[in-house]
Amino acid sequence: MSASHERAASPFKQPKAVWAVAFACVISFMGIGLVDPILPALASSLHATPSQVSLLFSSYLIVTAVAMLIVGWVSSRLGAKRTLVVGLAVIVVFAALAGTSGSINGIVGFRAGWGLGNALFIATSLAVIVASASGGFGGAIILYETALGLGIAVGPLLGGELGAISWRGPFFGVAVLMAIALVATLAFVPSLPKPARPTSPVAPLKALRHRGLLTLGIMALLYNWGFFTMLGYAPYPMELSAHRLGLVFTGWGLLVALFSVFFAPRLQGRFGTAPVLYANLLGLAVVMAVIAAGVGTPAVVIVAVIVSGAFIGINNTLTTQAVMLVSPVERPVASSAYGFLRFIGGGLAPYVAGKLADATDLSVPFYVGAATFVVAVPVLASGHQLLRKAEERAEEGEQVGPTLTPVTAPAAPGTAPVIVAVGAHERAAVIVDAAARLARESDSPLEVVHVQQTAVVEDQAADTEPADAARNAVTRHLDRLAGQGVTATGQILVGVGDHAAAGRLLARHAARVDARAIAVGRSPRGPLAQFTDGSLTMALAHSAECTVVLVDPEHDPRTLTRDALDELRGSAA
Repeated sequence: MSASHERAASPFKQPKAVWAVAFACVISFMGIGLVDPILPALASSLHATPSQVSLLFSSYLIVTAVAMLIVGWVSSRLGAKRTLVVGLAVIVVFAALAGTSGSINGIVGFRAGWGLGNALFIATSLAVIVASASGGFGGAIILYETALGLGIAVGPLLGGELGAISWRGPFFGVAVLMAIALVATLAFVPSLPKPARPTSPVAPLKALRHRGLLTLGIMALLYNWGFFTMLGYAPYPMELSAHRLGLVFTGWGLLVALFSVFFAPRLQGRFGTAPVLYANLLGLAVVMAVIAAGVGTPAVVIVAVIVSGAFIGINNTLTTQAVMLVSPVERPVASSAYGFLRFIGGGLAPYVAGKLADATDLSVPFYVGAATFVVAVPVLASGHQLLRKAEERAEEGEQVGPTLTPVTAPAAPGTAPVIVAVGAHERAAVIVDAAARLARESDSPLEVVHVQQTAVVEDQAADTEPADAARNAVTRHLDRLAGQGVTATGQILVGVGDHAAAGRLLARHAARVDARAIAVGRSPRGPLAQFTDGSLTMALAHSAECTVVLVDPEHDPRTLTRDALDELRGSAA
């Protein structure tokens, strides 16, 4: 079968290096939810109060927060692989030590060390998967999203099963699984080049002088205050065994993963980032108030906690994308600065909640958590104009958001080119060649637009492709087309998380050059991601003034009318 008729490669056909890091990601994402089912058992076995047990979260998250300020500096000097290895080794050691501890103070201390290892790991894991994946970043992001979903959903389940045997079980379980991931990382992950310019250890703190980043960071601090109050204290009024607590938080984790990966982009594409965040924070406040009011009724608390997973998944994804939009600094630096503030909120909340519960009753920490969600709304509103302008500039093509960068001189005015939008994956060449045939048939020049997206998954962001690699990809397309006698020009479209904004920018560019048609190929992420609201293809189809065509070497070109989109979306679902 010819190259033009090959089927799209499965995103799960990846090098061993990718699988090694993806496995470690699953275990890492288990980290927080894993201990929830054993909190009541820990309090009972070690004769500790809930406020003392809550320090497991506080020590872990506060150390993670402080470490976020230096992980960029460490990674830029050690390299991504060494940083991963150090992080994994630290987690293995401190998780095992927590399992051997005989006191709550000992576990709290060892959880702090665990937090240091986790910060080193999460700061580099997405970037390593993207750099090591085959067939473009689409498959890499699918794997990372899959790891996220499995870790968040399975962590509480595993914690509940192991916790039913002994409260020490989850700690030893993480140590063993992370040790396997450590060996696999050492064996299969190649050394990756260090950044050309080392990151300054004070860069994240300096970045917080920017009002937009500081505003969103404070909003995230308040949000995480409420979130970790719920995570740290909701298990107690449920009055369930470790096994049943694991099932409850597995349901919660499934909603977190689903709404983070699938629903957040659709809502963002339809309503915009800020309106969705306002509604989401108010929704969380209502859920938290329900927990507070129903703290004496386990069924109410159980249902409310599970429902909260939907709001948390949306908030995590959209807040990270908003940070990437408003921040004027490099994305790793912005991510570290934002992570510092949000983890500080998550770390302080369980400690304060414990003191409040001891001094009053168990409902008060939840009411305070509801209040922090409400206060986060005016904090976000104080930066509304900054975020709105950032989104507007993004859609107008300024540097803060999606941008179009010419690789060659533009086509001559009045030539009505055919534009093909294509990403970095192994079927890119056949998609461009299929679009070239459309251009020949209409006697039009072809403009190749290479789409280079910044991946934003949950609370992590990573550049999916170096700038020189994107430029080289365009050059290879143009050289191949020149050999076929096709007149072609090239551009690079750089997007930040919000695929719909990139699609709208491309539609406006097509209108400016009076494009005859825009061609897109099948996404390596699959039809469900491509034909859902909030995707580049859907935004392009709805916004473009010219015809948008789906080109597939195995089928005739298909115009993406509203009926065609409905059919494609329905068949994907």
